[in-house]
Amino acid sequence: MSDLKKTTDWFAACKVEDAVHNGGVCIKYENSQIALFYFTRRNEWYATQNECPHRRQMALSRGMIGSAGEEPKIACPFHKKTFSLATGECLSGGECAIKTYPVKVENGLVYIGIKN
Repeated sequence: MSDLKKTTDWFAACKVEDAVHNGGVCIKYENSQIALFYFTRRNEWYATQNECPHRRQMALSRGMIGSAGEEPKIACPFHKKTFSLATGECLSGGECAIKTYPVKVENGLVYIGIKN
């Protein structure tokens, strides 16, 4: 199925006021762990898989967010591998990447989109 035919289902992850400022939290959705980040310095929201692909540990939600130039990034707290929060691309020279999810805020709730 092409991406054009896929639809996005949105689920409410949390209230805006419950989000961790300039950090992340792990959200359990069905059988997946999703890392949700509120980058207050940029006033932007991001969601990625929680599993670091380097050693397959569920840790990205506890990583440190920052920027590489204009690119928002997350650093794994164990291995310091960095990934783009926008695209999932590995920024520290590796071939591994992480899955990203769309995020929207409506009526005080943070929603994460799942393509199906």
